[in-house]
Amino acid sequence: MPHAIDIPPAAPHVRIAIIGAGLAGLTLARVLHLHGIAATLFEGDAAPGARAQGGLLDIHEYNGQLGLKAAGLHKQFLALTLPGEDAKRIVDKNGTVLLDRPSSGRSSSPEVERGALRQLLIDSLPGHAIEWGRKLLQAVQLADGRYHLTFADSGAVTTDLLVGADGAWSRVRPLVSSAEPDYVGSAFIETCVSRGHRCHRVAAATIGAGTLMAIAPGKAILAHRHANGTLQAHIALNKPTSWFEALDVSRSPDVLRQIGAEFAGWAMPLRALVAASDTTPRLRLIHALPALHRWERRPGVTLVGDAAHLMSPFAGEGANLAIYDGAELARALCEHPAGIEAALTAYECALFARSSAAAMRTAHNHQQFFGAAAPHSAVALFAAT
Repeated sequence: MPHAIDIPPAAPHVRIAIIGAGLAGLTLARVLHLHGIAATLFEGDAAPGARAQGGLLDIHEYNGQLGLKAAGLHKQFLALTLPGEDAKRIVDKNGTVLLDRPSSGRSSSPEVERGALRQLLIDSLPGHAIEWGRKLLQAVQLADGRYHLTFADSGAVTTDLLVGADGAWSRVRPLVSSAEPDYVGSAFIETCVSRGHRCHRVAAATIGAGTLMAIAPGKAILAHRHANGTLQAHIALNKPTSWFEALDVSRSPDVLRQIGAEFAGWAMPLRALVAASDTTPRLRLIHALPALHRWERRPGVTLVGDAAHLMSPFAGEGANLAIYDGAELARALCEHPAGIEAALTAYECALFARSSAAAMRTAHNHQQFFGAAAPHSAVALFAAT
């Protein structure tokens, strides 16, 4: 079980470059900033709102919230959470309710919009801490152990410590590991209907007050009803990558009809969640790194977040581990002011243990959602929590 993060005041005097301004990199930079350590984030996006940041996140008490406490942002985070949206309902393809868990009123894993949480972290940093529009092209270790970074805008910097917080397809990861993410066999097609509570009242009622999981072997409709009435759905299918490559998501009505055909025979309110979208459907193939992913210590470089332990979303751990990683790496650097290598060794030793446990749990949950025993295996999974 992760522990509360208590960071001493000592700090190393080195140049730190963090590649990627996601939750992991931002938390790392924020906690370091609180303890007088300067770090620069290099982000490929041109601006904070350059692309959509995804949907809701459950932030857990035992890791993600600990990281936010270390960042001095826990109260601000609680102000962003969405009360009542933690309700869960599982149904079969006929719409028969198998589990109906109302909102707890106070969840140990309250939900927050990913974009809002990211913006909170961005706003907590000095304006000069993030360099936008700096996409990393190459990182090369120099003879003196430092790293020379080249960016797509032709800029370059040299750093003492390089942290890869650049996600699933990290350009920093190859410095320490030859592992690459593999497709787990499932993909999401994301749809969204604004004012769905008015235009699709039956579908909205089927979802209930929070999240609906309509599940069958190899497929699911995972839908959420937001407090403002928006209906957001992730249509999940187990298909080979070639099947998804043939989809043209820019042709929204056509692709929704094609996906809808996979749910023939399902209850009409469930099929309605597949049939409409106010936005262009977004396709996301789910990838993961090996559950036991680890690497040999290489001086001056390490990884956090998805760059270190990409996993499917079926345990809700990705964002939480990312936040916790950032805070834990900051703690290690502060605890070892005289030696970066000692800090990175301590950080990675703990990282490998916690990320492997979470990845194995995630893989198990994935099978419970889409295996032959679904949806009853998914019901059993939630009933045990």
